[in-house]
Formats: sequence, structure tokens, C-alpha cells
Amino acid sequence: MQQSVGIPTSNDSILVGVSTKMYLGYRESLDWLERLRHEVDTRPALAAGRVVPFVIPSFPVLPAAARLLAGSPMLLGAQNCGWADGPWTGEVAPSMLAELGVRLVEIGHAERRKHFNEDDAMVALKVRAADDAGVMPLLCVGERDGGQPAAAADFVYRQIEAAVDGDWDLAGRLTIAYEPVWAIGAAEPAAAAYVSDVVQRLRAQLTAVGLRQLPVIYGGSAKPGLLPTLEGVSGLFLGRFAHDPANFGAVLDEALQLASGFPAR
Repeated sequence: MQQSVGIPTSNDSILVGVSTKMYLGYRESLDWLERLRHEVDTRPALAAGRVVPFVIPSFPVLPAAARLLAGSPMLLGAQNCGWADGPWTGEVAPSMLAELGVRLVEIGHAERRKHFNEDDAMVALKVRAADDAGVMPLLCVGERDGGQPAAAADFVYRQIEAAVDGDWDLAGRLTIAYEPVWAIGAAEPAAAAYVSDVVQRLRAQLTAVGLRQLPVIYGGSAKPGLLPTLEGVSGLFLGRFAHDPANFGAVLDEALQLASGFPAR
């Protein structure tokens, strides 16, 4: 494995990130990134690293995004990666992402599992390839249907185990994005009590294999006002609500307030 260029967090860091998916065009993406950087630059407390912002635009935007974010505490991510260098037409190698300054990459998002038929075996290949390239895998996991928190935690734990092929040392270099599939694109996120219950049960299972401090962030229609209501969660992975940069700033403020109080994680 190459030297990691992943997320430089402490055990108490709160992560706040956003993906554009394919909602924004090229020029629109750059304008949005400039406004997002303004939200970060006007919060000098982010330099302390207790709250770590990140942004994940479309592939064609990455080189320009890296230039726009230079000198900022905001980290750059990618929405997907291939599983190896070589003759894979249309794929993007993790090694190239690392060259571009990408620090983390989404792997296993529910949309890719469903619409692109990415199974556990392919997710595992991508996780290993990203880690080998020194890019932090942001592993997306989540149950398909709402139900009991215990069953959801078990399902998510098995997804994590499959993604690292049982290599818990590798798992320790991941960040987990817990995104219940049924909450993605919904009008409201999953209930805070449900999310907290699932994550706390998951943390108990991860602690049993030596991963007590693994970052677990919540995504799935996440928006301002949610983060302070969650327990055991390491931050938020935002979607369309943060396409308004002011909403991203609002969540950063919530995270900074929580970080200043040294909340239990």
C-alpha cells in the first residue's frame, strides 16, 4: 500500500461532506465550488481539524476542483473508482485519482449496487485498489428497507466485512457512510432515534473486532438540523440539500458547535 493521502482526522473529528452526483453541469459545478469554499473560508475554526469538510464533484471537475480548493481545509473526493489500472475502458484508476489530489473515494453507493450491478466482490476489489493507491475508501452501506435497528446493524456489519474480505486491518483505514437505501432521495432523513440505534449497535460489533474508533457518518436525505440530534455518529454525508452552499455552511456551524463541546462519540 502506498502512503495514505486519506482523511487526516483525530478520534473526535466530525466529518461533513457533500456529493453533487450528476445534478450540476461543469460551469455550474465550479461556481458552486467557489461558493462552497467561501463557506469554509469564512469559518476559520475549521483549520483546527476538529471538523473536516469534504466535497465530491463529478470526475471531469476534479482537476479544476483541486486548484479551487488549494490551501483550503476542505478535502476533495471522487464518486467512484475502478478496481485496477490497465485495459478497463471508461473506468478511472485510483492511482490517477491520487495524482489529482483526491483524498477519498465513494465505493459501494446504493445506486451503483442497484443500477450498475456492483456486488460485494466488486466492492471489495475497489476498496482494496483505493487503499493500495493511498486514497481513503468512503464505503457506502445501508439496509434496503426500514425495519428493526438490530437487523439493520447486522446487515451493515456484513457489508463492511464483505468489502474488506474479512481484513479488519484494512477496515480500520475506511470511513463508513451509513445510508439506509430507503432514505436516499426521500423527503426526510431516517428518524434520528433509528439512526442512532443502528450506529450504536454497529459500533458494538466493530469494537468486538478492534474498530472502536472507525468513523461512521450518516447519509440519506441529511440536512441542517439533523446532526445535533444523532448519537454515536461521526458526521453527515449531504446530498441535494447542500447544493445550496448556505445549507452546507449551516451544517458546518452545527458540527463546530458540537466539536467545541467535545461530544461523546
